[in-house]
Amino acid sequence: MQAPTIEGFRLSPQQEHLWYLQQLDNKSVYCSDCIILITGNLDIQRLELALQAVVNRHEILRTCFRCLPGMTIPVQVITNNKITLGQTYNLRDLTAEEQDTKFKVIVQNLKCLPFDLEKGLNLQTALITLSSDKHLLYLSLPAICGDIITLHNLMGEVAGAYSDTQESELSEEPLQYADFSEWQNQILEAEETEIGRKYWLQQNLSIADTVKLPYEINNSYKHQFELKVFNSLIDNDLVQKIEIIAKKYNTSSSIFLLTCWQVLLWRLLEQSEIIIGVGTDGRKYDELKNALGLFAKYLPLRSHLEEKLSFSKVLQQVNQSIEEISKWQECFSWEQINSSATKLTNLPFGFNFQQESVICDAGNVKFSIEKQYTCIERFKIQLSCKQQVETLNLEFHYDSNLFNGESIELIAENFNQLVTSVINTPEELISKLNILSDRTLQKLLFEFNKTESNYPKNNCIHQLFTEQIERTPDNIAVAFNNQQLTYTELNARANQLANYLQRLGVGAEVLVGICVERSVEMLVGILGILKAGGAYVPLDPHYPQERLAFMLEDTQISILLTQQHLLEGLPNHNAQLVCLDTDWEIIAQESQENPLITASPENLAYVIYTSGSTGKPKGVAIAHRNLVHSTTARISYYQEPVTSFLLLSSFAFDSSVAGIFWTLCCGGTLHLPAEGVQREVTTLVKLISQNCISHLLSLPSLYGLILQQAKPEQLNSLCAVIVAGEACPPELVQHHSQLQSKTSLFNEYGPTEATVWSSVHHCHSLETGTQLSIGRPIANTQIYILDSHLHPVPVGVPGEIYISGAGLARGYLNQPVITSEKFIPHPFSQKPGMRLYKTGDIARYLSDGNIEFLGRIDNQVKIRGFRIELGEIETVLNQHPQVQETVVISREDVPGNQNLVAYIVLKPESNSKADELRSFLQEKLPDFMIPAVFVSLQALPLTANGKVDRRALPAPNEVNTWVDESYVAPRNSLEEQLATIWAEMLKVEKVGIYNNFFALGGHSLLVTQLISRIRDVLGVELLIQDVFANPTVAELSVIVTQKLTEQVDDESLARSLAELEDLSDEDIQLILSDSQ
Repeated sequence: MQAPTIEGFRLSPQQEHLWYLQQLDNKSVYCSDCIILITGNLDIQRLELALQAVVNRHEILRTCFRCLPGMTIPVQVITNNKITLGQTYNLRDLTAEEQDTKFKVIVQNLKCLPFDLEKGLNLQTALITLSSDKHLLYLSLPAICGDIITLHNLMGEVAGAYSDTQESELSEEPLQYADFSEWQNQILEAEETEIGRKYWLQQNLSIADTVKLPYEINNSYKHQFELKVFNSLIDNDLVQKIEIIAKKYNTSSSIFLLTCWQVLLWRLLEQSEIIIGVGTDGRKYDELKNALGLFAKYLPLRSHLEEKLSFSKVLQQVNQSIEEISKWQECFSWEQINSSATKLTNLPFGFNFQQESVICDAGNVKFSIEKQYTCIERFKIQLSCKQQVETLNLEFHYDSNLFNGESIELIAENFNQLVTSVINTPEELISKLNILSDRTLQKLLFEFNKTESNYPKNNCIHQLFTEQIERTPDNIAVAFNNQQLTYTELNARANQLANYLQRLGVGAEVLVGICVERSVEMLVGILGILKAGGAYVPLDPHYPQERLAFMLEDTQISILLTQQHLLEGLPNHNAQLVCLDTDWEIIAQESQENPLITASPENLAYVIYTSGSTGKPKGVAIAHRNLVHSTTARISYYQEPVTSFLLLSSFAFDSSVAGIFWTLCCGGTLHLPAEGVQREVTTLVKLISQNCISHLLSLPSLYGLILQQAKPEQLNSLCAVIVAGEACPPELVQHHSQLQSKTSLFNEYGPTEATVWSSVHHCHSLETGTQLSIGRPIANTQIYILDSHLHPVPVGVPGEIYISGAGLARGYLNQPVITSEKFIPHPFSQKPGMRLYKTGDIARYLSDGNIEFLGRIDNQVKIRGFRIELGEIETVLNQHPQVQETVVISREDVPGNQNLVAYIVLKPESNSKADELRSFLQEKLPDFMIPAVFVSLQALPLTANGKVDRRALPAPNEVNTWVDESYVAPRNSLEEQLATIWAEMLKVEKVGIYNNFFALGGHSLLVTQLISRIRDVLGVELLIQDVFANPTVAELSVIVTQKLTEQVDDESLARSLAELEDLSDEDIQLILSDSQ
């Protein structure tokens, strides 16, 4: 049977694009409708005849769209459909308020009526009678058949057909849309317009597919497009001022508003390239002015904005750009854009401007459009400006699957404020124009930072400890292995050391080094230094000698507390040594009474070193006042008092400060795990259970491992768990809530420069999203989120975190220039001397005042709680004689497994290997700063302006990475089992027996998982040191074999002892006599 033949017309380019969008979304969203107010003595029958006359005149109103099997795009087919006036509603007997309510219900129901595009019944109508001389006519078209100008023209034609005086005008033959459609397609196919088509292809619209406003809920266009509208008004006074500004710069009000919209998006997006779809009516020629159909389209307007541009300059640029894109508007087609390398289907942002609608006089009846709506394009958010009699109506059309109403209201407020700011200062730089209202500024600067609270400003930290001794003299203060000291005993030892140090000259502002392993001596040393009036400088004995040497030189300390067995590992120095173990007999001769107080709250309490971008660490100087505030704020915030705290971090990191002084100022017990076991998860779980630990401060990643390893009852003693040091995933909160619902979980944030913590968030099981809030500022702390000009950014918009308040450090030791760069004068405070600390962290305020952490602004990263300046690693690597240039970045190619990767360009003819580079770094940097992977490149990728393009650096698995040895397969079943376990842990395809665990991406937290996995599979209990000392399968298999042998020997001995216990005395004597 022969397939039926369809005689029809090709879709216009606009229709074809809209047809494609309709296949993705709910078709009803793409329509054009309006409410026409009819005043006067209306003849309803005559109105119906007028409607039919207009339908008869215009084919597009009775066009259907048909598509046979095998066809992807339909054709337009003209029908002879008639029209009848739709439903009528009589609301005469209702009050004005009741009419308004009923009217909204009616319109909402009418909007839900579907169009049947295959039948061509396109024009939907309804009449609502309010009174004898007041009616509302509802007209609705599918967008594929008409745009907003079509509605205006349709009203004019209906009014003309209704009036006897307009008959001659209606008798003229109108332009039919099918003819326009064919003409448009011919233009796009003509050789003469190839230059125009090339113009659009050269615009590089691909960047529009990646932009994301800070308020977006998600960035996927796979969802259904659901349109909502938020309305805002600009009053007549401002409208007149806009017209004056526009006239001054030889442009129009619409160009002025478009420029404001462009500048606002630039401020919110923080990227230089902005693309906006600018609505045009598509009626460039006079013959098209009164036509009906889908002529309108959105033309891409691409602009490059920079901070140094003034608004007036951008206004001129936009004016010129509009002229240029209008010149080529007939050559724009989404079909051609989609067929190029750019697979873009629509633009994210839109703008259009509509003039005030006219009133059509039809004798004793008048027609005017009351409300109108059209959607012919898909977008994230569009600003539609509608000129009214005395106001300018701003309609923010937005995809409700991407934004909530609250976010759009904020954008509308930002836009209105920007317009006001531009009117006042049109020559101002666009980066400095105000987009925040006074009300919003008040909220951001003051309401979100209402944190003032009393704390003991006249005390030093050791005085708080002394006061606690009087309250709990016999409580256990510290526990380490089998050692315990009560508060009285700890104080006595600390006093003896303090008195000894004072006789050596220690007092206020004197720095004293302390280089000890985890021990009771560590705590005695810290307290002794503080009680003597000095400031302690923690030196981790596991640091490389070069790093320790720098810290000793930088601090110029004259006294160094240490332990006898560590002396050989210390670099050369001029400090007087005091060994807290072997010299204790001398120290113990000092008085146990509290020494004279020589320090004030303004004097230094400690100096802790952090990673530095110059290649050298920076010493952060913290005063007693800072430390007292930090500690008392912690005691006040956390309602459950600390009874037992497990200190996991090294005393060389500031997180140790929280646990030490919080515990000792609460009367609790500070538990110190033995050296090396603070990351052995199984051991930690046992310690928590055995010591009834009430409070824990941990990395989120480590706490996640503890939850995985522990039985719920082993963690029952925990009252509060605090995670800090790295981003906390919401999944951890869910896991915690499922297993430890009675234990409170908190997420803390704070740099060393603000004394440990600056904000805190009490986590709840309902947390969602990809980022977890870092909460609100703690007591006496202010957090501001600012742009590069120190202007507050709107709620939801990313900016840099700046911190002020009682926790702010004095600065960096011996670094006045860096201190002045990072600690700046407070722009929002009237108090002299107030400062802000520039963190380099990116975050945004949420509407409720909580803060969402987003990442870093510079090359600083945090990996497993360690703050690392990537520039420091790069500086050291560039000192290697065979390295030409290098870049170090942090990568997370496997979710949850963040590693440092070094990209190296070697000098010509160099044959250096990863082993050599790693060994070179290990002599100068601590282990946590050693890259897990080294990648050799011929050259580093560069941006257009010659800078290293970090985003273009390949993933290690995309290029040939260095390995320590060539692949050698396992030689026996044990090596095979170990290699399999390693491959699973490291997410690699295979592991050779000489491949280094850490070179393949392993790190300390993965070591704990590796030990746990080996225990499960092989039944062998390894220590962390075993893996660090034997980082290859070949080496570790030897250790595992030894452990297995020891277990067998232990079992044989146990069996022999059991047999001996069963023997009688006579049996034993018999055996002994036989042996003789």
